[in-house]
Amino acid sequence: MTLLDPAALSALPVPHALLGESPLWHPDEQVLYWVDIPGRVLHRFDPLRGEHRAWPQASDPACCVPVLGGGLLLAMRDGLWHFDTRRGERTRVAKPPYDPATQRFNDGKADAQGRFWIGTIDDAREPRAALYCHTPGEGLKRVAEGITASNGLAFSPDGRTLLWADTKAHAVSAFDVDGHDGSLSNRRVWRQFALRDTARPITEYGGRPDGAAMDSAGGYWLALFEGQRLLRLDPQGHTLAELPLPVRCPTMPCFGGADLRTLYITSSREKRPADELAAQPLAGGVLQMRVEVPGLPAYLARL
Repeated sequence: MTLLDPAALSALPVPHALLGESPLWHPDEQVLYWVDIPGRVLHRFDPLRGEHRAWPQASDPACCVPVLGGGLLLAMRDGLWHFDTRRGERTRVAKPPYDPATQRFNDGKADAQGRFWIGTIDDAREPRAALYCHTPGEGLKRVAEGITASNGLAFSPDGRTLLWADTKAHAVSAFDVDGHDGSLSNRRVWRQFALRDTARPITEYGGRPDGAAMDSAGGYWLALFEGQRLLRLDPQGHTLAELPLPVRCPTMPCFGGADLRTLYITSSREKRPADELAAQPLAGGVLQMRVEVPGLPAYLARL
C-alpha cells in the first residue's frame, strides 16, 4: 500500500459548507459543482477565473449530474429537477418516490447511456433506503433496496460493474450491470469495513464509506467519513493507496481539470465537536490535489 502525502493538498477559496457533498466536474463547462445539503445551496467554482457562484435552493440538494443540452439534473428531497444555471430556475422532472418527510435522495451518478442512478437515505437511519434509476422516457425505477444510507456510487471503466455503499453498514456492494437495459444482477459484498467501537477514541476509527469516484485505471477512490482519510481500492476491493486528510469527515471525491488529474474532495463540519472544528479549520471546505492517474469524465444525463 502507498501512503500519499497530505502536504500536496490545498483548499479552494470558497465558502465552507455545513455538509459539502457530491462534487462534479462538468465536462463541457470545465467548472466544479457541489452542494451543501442542509445549507440548501448549489455551488460552482471556476478554477481558471477563480470565480465562485452559489444558488440557494428551496429543498435539500443531494447531488447533480450534467444534462445533455445544458443545465444540471438535481436530485433533491422534493424530487428530480432540471436546473438551468443561466436563469437559476428549476423544472420538475420526477416526483420523489418516497415520503420526503422521512427520506431524501443522496448520492447519484449518470452512466454512459444517459441514465441517472440515485440512492436515498433514511432520516431515522433505518434500512428503508433504496437505489433508483431514472431512464429517459421511462422515469424512476426502484432497482435495489435494503440499506440505510446510499453512497459510493461509481461505475467501472467498462461500465459492467456498479459499486454502491451502505454507509451505516460500513459495506460496499458490487453489481453486474447490463449496459443495454441497465438491469443489475449478482449483488455481492465487495469490501466490508470494521464498525466503530464507541468505547475507543475516534482517532482509532477507520471511518465508514461515503462518496466515491472511479479513475481510468479502475481505482475506486473512497471517502471514509470520520476516518479522516481517502482510500484508493483496486477492482477486487484491496487497498492500493491511502491519503490522510486534514478533516475528520471527508464526504466525496471527484476528478477534474482539463486532464482530469485534479482530485477534489468535499467535507463536512455539521454537528462536529467545537474542539475538533477548532483544530480542523478546513472542515466543510473543498480540498484539491494533483494525482498521477486521471479520473473518468462525468457522463451526461438524458431527460
